[in-house]
Amino acid sequence: MELVIIGLGRMGANIARRLYKGGHKVFAYNRTQEKTREIEKEGITGIYSIEDIPEILASPRVVWVMLPAGKPTEEMLGKLTSLLSPGDIIIDGANSNYKDTVRMSKVLKEKGFQFVDVGTSGGIWGLTQGYSLMIGGDRETVEYLRPVFETLAPSPDTGWGYVGPNGAGHFVKMVHNGIEYGMMEALAEGFEILKNKKEFDLDLAQISQIWRFGSVIRSWLLDLTAMALEEDQELKDIEDYVPDSGEGRWTVMESIELGVPAPAIAISLMNRFYSQQEESFSAKILAAMRNKFGGHEVKKKM
Repeated sequence: MELVIIGLGRMGANIARRLYKGGHKVFAYNRTQEKTREIEKEGITGIYSIEDIPEILASPRVVWVMLPAGKPTEEMLGKLTSLLSPGDIIIDGANSNYKDTVRMSKVLKEKGFQFVDVGTSGGIWGLTQGYSLMIGGDRETVEYLRPVFETLAPSPDTGWGYVGPNGAGHFVKMVHNGIEYGMMEALAEGFEILKNKKEFDLDLAQISQIWRFGSVIRSWLLDLTAMALEEDQELKDIEDYVPDSGEGRWTVMESIELGVPAPAIAISLMNRFYSQQEESFSAKILAAMRNKFGGHEVKKKM
């Protein structure tokens, strides 16, 4: 199948590479032309103006947009509707908010375009291991794109699937990322408890390797944790600052809207917020209260 990948960030570039290696005719566009020139060295055909897409692809054209969620994605979708023809297929493979996806799908369909939202998971390992793909849209369109999804997935029959109408793909990916927050937090807390049991002098790298095999908590996240601890048990070169991509926030907000309790995901998100503070004012308030009601010592800044 012929298609254009728009956006050559790490995941977008790797999606282009995996499709190209899988036998698809892949064209690639990036606003920063250096990235386009780099990927051309691997055999992928570069595009230097999105205005060229209608002439390059045969109908129905397939364009996969892999840009940051929000304004960059929506602006690109708007540009594509002015260039492409009714019946062409536009795929949003980034981490868009599912509510934006539902809204944009209505706009695109009113103009005659086919639209598919693909929640994409796999990170830097997707190129070699395959991607997990959660797909929303019209079932017939998804079936037409089957060769693309079978190539990107870990195997033709595993790791991908149609989950529902437009918005469903990004909704499922949002919840996936919320679960990821909770799992990561539990592992991080457990290893911190181990690290602080000084009298046992525990080897965290060894323990992570033990848990990887046969344990009920074995997982890919644990595999990655083991890799990091093998490199440096103290993690000396890593700041204790953890960003949040937005999908954890959306998952928590959705749980509130639905009235579904999600305490593990919520507290894992809050702990990421803690890590992003240069200093915690709430902790200062707690210390001040303890000092006032009980005369407890307050640690002063040097």
